[in-house]
Amino acid sequence: MKTIERIAILGGGNLGRSLALGLDKAAHYDPDTVWMTRRKAHRLTDLAERGFRTGSDNAQAVRESDLVILGVQPGQMPGLLEDILPVLDPERHIVVSLAAGLTLPELREWIPPAIPLYRAMPNTAVALCESMTCIATRDESDERRAAVTGFFQGLGQALVIEETLMASATVLGACGIAFALRFIRAASQGGTEIGFEAETAQLIATQTVKGAAALLLEGGNHPEHEIDKVTTPRGCTIAGLNQMEHQGFSSALIRGITTSHERIEKL
Repeated sequence: MKTIERIAILGGGNLGRSLALGLDKAAHYDPDTVWMTRRKAHRLTDLAERGFRTGSDNAQAVRESDLVILGVQPGQMPGLLEDILPVLDPERHIVVSLAAGLTLPELREWIPPAIPLYRAMPNTAVALCESMTCIATRDESDERRAAVTGFFQGLGQALVIEETLMASATVLGACGIAFALRFIRAASQGGTEIGFEAETAQLIATQTVKGAAALLLEGGNHPEHEIDKVTTPRGCTIAGLNQMEHQGFSSALIRGITTSHERIEKL
């Protein structure tokens, strides 16, 4: 299998920074094998102190890397690619774009066909090696595909999907972090209303969500199977669930997801 030994993360925004922190936590790579760039390089001081190589020279970072991760906004992509195209080597480099809304054919308008190209959508939980990362490519090399998938699996879970589903993956996996956090916030507020201090309510709500996710990830059951275990006739759980549904809980969440998807499709 192709070995990824050196990494360039071009773009030190929230997602790029989260990715760097995940690499540090996973300890699969020494920090000095990872480049992080952004135009205002002084904002990377904390990463430099951890041992990462930092700066604003994208071309230098690419020259010294195998895996090139494009972590900038779509509008910044043309300028970034103009910087690095002269130093991209088809024999060495794999390019991965994290830019939501930029398709592989659109990226190919800048990046020559000889350069292996992937799209990936992690979420900010990548900082804790708990990301759900979806990957799309038209690269037919099993070796490179395994290398890219293995890289992201070291930072959580990774799944190769059809590119037509990348917008959906962005909404469900990346926007989904915000949706889940908003649920925890609302549950914490409810916990405060029924008697807990705010910090205690947040702890209980957060650990409960973590436990619920673990039940599904490790047990593989449908959510309703686990719900049935904690609902009893005329009990408080079913009464609360039914009230939430009367107020449109599931419908509101589904509509939020589809609305986000409609927005990203227009980007």
